[in-house]
Amino acid sequence: MMGAGSSVDVDAGTTPASPATQLRAVAVFEAGKGVVALLAAGALGWFGAPRLQQGVESVAAGIGAPLDGDRVAWLARALDGGTLDLVLAVLLVYAALRFIEAWGLWRARGWASWLGCIGAAMYLPIEVRELWRHPGWLPTIVLAVNLAVVWVLGRDCLRRMRALPG
Repeated sequence: MMGAGSSVDVDAGTTPASPATQLRAVAVFEAGKGVVALLAAGALGWFGAPRLQQGVESVAAGIGAPLDGDRVAWLARALDGGTLDLVLAVLLVYAALRFIEAWGLWRARGWASWLGCIGAAMYLPIEVRELWRHPGWLPTIVLAVNLAVVWVLGRDCLRRMRALPG
């Protein structure tokens, strides 16, 4: 039993990850997001607009949603060829940005820390609003991970600014 003034031994082998290790962890996370975007683009391209429209209608019918309802009709109309091409282009650009950022973070480039920090911080107000409106474990995890990314990258940016001469 521990009395007042007693101390707890901390395992000396457990040390926080170095800043370089943290940057590489964020790099792997960003590359993973790029892979997911490429997989989504590939799946959407493979299915094509007609199959996606049929899929939306089948799912709506399966759950008893009216096929002429506002949301179902809007989604089915939105999945035309031109819209799908735009979505595919956005997914490919997003994936390219994630891979470029991951490459830069893996090599500890300052521009990558800035890019990632600003990009991740832009999502914070949206994520806080979503957590407020729809509390649950998923928005909590998303916000926590994004805060950790902003923390790691922001700290790297500050470290680099302090190291500048002048």
